Amino acid sequence: MADRREYYTADEVRAAEADLFTRVPDGMPMRRAAYGLAAVVIDELLAVTGSVTGSRVGLLVGSGDNGGDALWAGVFLRKRGVGVQAILLDPERAHSAALAAFRRAGGRVVDAFDDVDLVVDGIVGISGRGPLRPAAAEIVAAIDVPIISADLPSGVDPNTGAVDGPAVRADVTVAFGAYKPCHVLAAPYCGRTILVPIGLDLPEAGLAQLDPWAIGAQWPVPGPHDDKYTQGVVGVCAGSAQYPGAGVLCTGAAVTATSGMVRYVGSDDQVLARFPEAVASATIARTGRVQAWVFGPGAGTGQAARNRLAELLDTDLPVLVDADGLTVVAAEPGLVRNRKAPTVLTPHAGEFERLTGHAPGTDRVASTRALADEWGVTVLLKGRATIIATPGEATLVNEAGGDWAATPGSGDVLSGIIGALLAAGQSPSWACASGARAHSLAANLAAYDGQPAAAPISAMALLDHLRAAIRVLRELAGE
Repeated sequence: MADRREYYTADEVRAAEADLFTRVPDGMPMRRAAYGLAAVVIDELLAVTGSVTGSRVGLLVGSGDNGGDALWAGVFLRKRGVGVQAILLDPERAHSAALAAFRRAGGRVVDAFDDVDLVVDGIVGISGRGPLRPAAAEIVAAIDVPIISADLPSGVDPNTGAVDGPAVRADVTVAFGAYKPCHVLAAPYCGRTILVPIGLDLPEAGLAQLDPWAIGAQWPVPGPHDDKYTQGVVGVCAGSAQYPGAGVLCTGAAVTATSGMVRYVGSDDQVLARFPEAVASATIARTGRVQAWVFGPGAGTGQAARNRLAELLDTDLPVLVDADGLTVVAAEPGLVRNRKAPTVLTPHAGEFERLTGHAPGTDRVASTRALADEWGVTVLLKGRATIIATPGEATLVNEAGGDWAATPGSGDVLSGIIGALLAAGQSPSWACASGARAHSLAANLAAYDGQPAAAPISAMALLDHLRAAIRVLRELAGE
């Protein structure tokens, strides 16, 4: 069983399609895609109306193959007794064979939908770029029934997930042949994404998301011969008199994430009062055995903080740098650039701009990869879709499934989780992806807290649900 879901660029999919077209009869891939699309529409009709026969579906049909997919799906729906109407957004360039078959099946071409139960978005496919054109945008804005997008929501960039104007916000997206980057980078526009295989032969992808069960299967837990040292000791340099909460959140996350030991460097009594399991020391030199370090949340940006970070980076241990630590590194990149031991930087968009001099922009994956490659470090760019790039490896992404982690102190919790996983021996990319998944799941659990409706959370509420999130991941792995 694969441990990850892979995402393929438009060029990679087109190359695989070109190869497929040499091996199968003409038109078969489109029919496969359309049949899968129709099957999803039928399932949604049953959920929305409770029946299929007699239901009514509208098709938004653009030019080329994506519109052809929608029209062929309309043919299959007609055979199930569904009334199907199609608006041709570019009649002169509609897929001729699919349109002819649609008319023969009894489908109607209309100027406006007449009381439909569901709409299929077949406006543009993977060759589309930019926002919806005004005529299409006006029609989409007036739709008040569920929308199913064919391959991807029109107006969303297939490779970057960027949206720079009017776009379809689908309830369900039916991916043909392969998942595309937009399905994870623009998940709020895609809704639920369902893959319909069409026979593509695809290489290993450069962008992937770890499956939750795989994260749960690899989560560090004690074995019969383990003790507090063998499970990984993480050192945490976080918090200050000005920002004491950062030390509490970061240390608490490290304590919760694994059964290994946490050494807290500082003199904040609040940390030990909340987490007496942590072992405190006033200086790095007196800390004792450590397998990985976390530096930055609330740690300050002055000369003393700079010297402390430099001391950590001078070791041969993995070091995660976050928050104030990133401000220090932005002023002195030589501290981390091409360091031999693993280094993890965890910026949000503003910190990324301080590090590089420019915002991540619309192509967040390319920007994250560029920084990782240039500096020779692992970069975790925070966001609803968190990007993790390590030189020489596939880029990983974690789609949070919600925005509840967008709260002060949330990043401090994430740093503590990842630091504990690094100390337990996980690779930087795996530790980051695993930590991000547990973090986002804890945020969602905290937001709902067993209730039907979600409510805003605090970072401490997220931390308090971290253990439950790890338990869910391990249950998915059958543990």
